[in-house]
Amino acid sequence: MKKDPVPLLAMRVRQDPDDLFSRFALALELLKRDQPGKAKTLFRSILDKDPAMVGAYYHLGKTLERLGDQTEARNVYQEGITQAEKVENHHAKNELSEALTILDIEMEEES
Repeated sequence: MKKDPVPLLAMRVRQDPDDLFSRFALALELLKRDQPGKAKTLFRSILDKDPAMVGAYYHLGKTLERLGDQTEARNVYQEGITQAEKVENHHAKNELSEALTILDIEMEEES
């Protein structure tokens, strides 16, 4: 039987608030449990502590889209692209650029 990772990850985050890896893993687990509001808070807290953790921008943007906040998701993708350029993470920049392009198309279709 598979153990539930959420309690262990939550404990790790409480014990070491600077453990961004555990915070990131917890946010992803919360998304799996359909708790995007809590995940959003964790992703934002990660980026507040380390704006160079560019993977969090993608997941935050997707979470915001899921919550219906396309405008903020767009802002997050753009900020992530800027950060990815600063740290020369071309893979992350490409993923964020693709997410932004898809979101722009979807937003245009809705208007």
